[in-house]
Order: sequence, then C-alpha cells, then structure tokens
Amino acid sequence: MTVRVRGKVVTPTGVIRQGCVELDGDRITAVAEYPSVRDGHWIVPGFVDIHTHGGGGHTFTTGDADAAREAAGFHLAHGTTTLLASLVSSPYELMRTATAAYAPLVQAGVLAGIHYEGPYLSAVRCGGQNPQFLRNPSVEELTELIELGAGAVRMVTLAPELPGALDAVKLLVSRRVVAALGHTDATYEQTLAAVSAGATVATHLFNGMRTPHHREPGPVFALLGSPNVVCELVADGVHLHDGTLAFAAGTAGADRAALITDAMAAAGMPDGEYELGGQPVVVADGTVRLATSDGTAGAIAGSILTMDAALRRAVGAGISIVDACRMAATTPARAIGLGERTGALLPGWRADLVVLDDNLNVVQVMRAGTWTT
Repeated sequence: MTVRVRGKVVTPTGVIRQGCVELDGDRITAVAEYPSVRDGHWIVPGFVDIHTHGGGGHTFTTGDADAAREAAGFHLAHGTTTLLASLVSSPYELMRTATAAYAPLVQAGVLAGIHYEGPYLSAVRCGGQNPQFLRNPSVEELTELIELGAGAVRMVTLAPELPGALDAVKLLVSRRVVAALGHTDATYEQTLAAVSAGATVATHLFNGMRTPHHREPGPVFALLGSPNVVCELVADGVHLHDGTLAFAAGTAGADRAALITDAMAAAGMPDGEYELGGQPVVVADGTVRLATSDGTAGAIAGSILTMDAALRRAVGAGISIVDACRMAATTPARAIGLGERTGALLPGWRADLVVLDDNLNVVQVMRAGTWTT
C-alpha cells in the first residue's frame, strides 16, 4: 500500500518546496513535486548518529542490552533512525561482554553496529576517557572482538601514534571495520600515515587532539585535508564554537562532515551527577565534565546533545538545511558503509524520515516505513 508524506522535502541536492515522499512498506518508491502542497512541514532524512554513548538515562558503555534498547529508543524519538552504540575505554572483558550483548540488537536492527572509542588512545589526549583502561592497540584483541561480533563491530577509534596502531588500522580495513582516528597527540605525518593505511573517519575533530599550530599542524589539518576522511563534528556550542563548526563544515564540505552527538546517558535528563566509563561526571548548564575533587572544571566528557538539536545548531551557524541534512544523515551513513540504502530521501532507500516544524523541532519520526512517534 502506497503511503504519501507531503511537505518541504529535503533531498541531497536541494529542497522540493511542494514535495511528496511516496513509500511502500519499508522502502521509498518516489520523491517528487506535489503541486497541491501548501506550507507543509519539513521532511528530512532520518538522522544517522555514528558516535553516541547513551541517552535518556541509559548507557551503551556497560554492555547492558536492555539499557541499550532504551537509549536507542530515546534517540529515535529525536529523529535518529540509525545509530552506533559507542563504548568508551574499557577492560577487554567488558568489551567482550558488550559485543556479545549488542550483536543480537544489531541483527534485529535496533543498532547499526558497535563503535569502540578506545581503549587504544593517547594518555595525554584522553579527555573524558578513563586513563586506567588505556593501552596500545592489539591486533589479537581486535581480531577476537570482530569475530565475536560476527559483523556487529563497525568502527574503532584509535590514536595513530601508538605502537601497533598502523597494523591495527590495516586489520580493521581488511575486516571491513571503519578505522577512526581520535584522542591523539599524533603529528601531521603520523596522522597521514594512518590515513594512508586506511583510516577514514576523524573522531570529533578538534576535540581530544593536539592543537593545530601553523608550524606543527598536527592531526586536525591532516584530517581536514584528506579527501577520503569524514570528519565528525559535535554541534552543541560546547565542543566547538559555531564559527569553528561552520569553518570545518565549509572546508571539508557536506560530503565529508558528519554531525554526531557524542551523547552520554544524561542526554534528556536533569542536571546532576552521572557516571561515564567508571568515572563521575557532572552535568550543568548543557555541559558534561569530569568531576574533580576541588570543584574546578574537569575535561569535557561527552555531551547531552541530540541529533535534532545538532541540526538546528548547524543551520543556526549558517549551514544550509540541505547541507546540514547531508551532514546529519547521508554522510555519516556512507562513512560506516550504509550508503545507497540509508541516509537520504531517494527511491529504493529505506523509508527513514523525520517531520520537522518550521523551527526544526521534531513532529513525527518514521523508521523503515513505520511511524514511531
């Protein structure tokens, strides 16, 4: 049975002001002009978040499948129809437990995959990651985890300067797992070596990285300048100034910039004390920071962002709604190997869409042809 959703349809190439998305079952069958439409809502692709640790009071970081379902449901209500469950730096045993617990959720379509953000990260750029769990990349660990996940492991973030990092990148690429670079003190040259080895994602660009300098550009310039690297951007006004967000998006282009939330369990919850990766964190005034004994501001430890808010922030920073939607859906989907079926309003693609009002607030969400809100 054909279903029609009418409004201002945002496609990867432009806006159909009097538009209609037709679908049958879980697939889009047509996207076309519909002259009878007048002043409809925005119809945009379902958001794809490739970096989130939880939300709605629930976390992905402990390996609890029930909590993972609840966190995914929270983000779905905010328009995220596809997401990766991101762990933080953890003991190997917890990584195994979480992989085994989340693999069935990936098979069921609740999650698009698992992302290990660590533990193969720089100690001097670990930010909100727990330093006691950091270690050098292990091909043996990664091989076992990838096999255990049976296709569930989709991305791994590591620091390219660590011993064994390039071998790990090559292994990941050979097993069709995305190698991402982040929480790194690498030089420009070390970063490019990892890109040459097959790394294709920059984990929350600028954050958790050596600061760029005109005589030592470090990883930021290397990643921004690499044509095959998708750069994650946390558009919450905390991780990045809006000017930096606009600059990075303009430099990389919408085909290489991906909006992410980097959200943790406190997204959608009141200010207060929470936990991330075995460390206490404090949420106050829209910011998540590690708790400190003397009450001073600790390192940023994730966010309370949702993808609909990230889209609004990007548009507010001067990015067109067409480019912002590519950054929130099309580009991240392609970055994790889901392009050509997810992340855009195109015939033959999965019917994931979000209806937004004129202020870009969520009105309705559809996932795989079914209204969820």
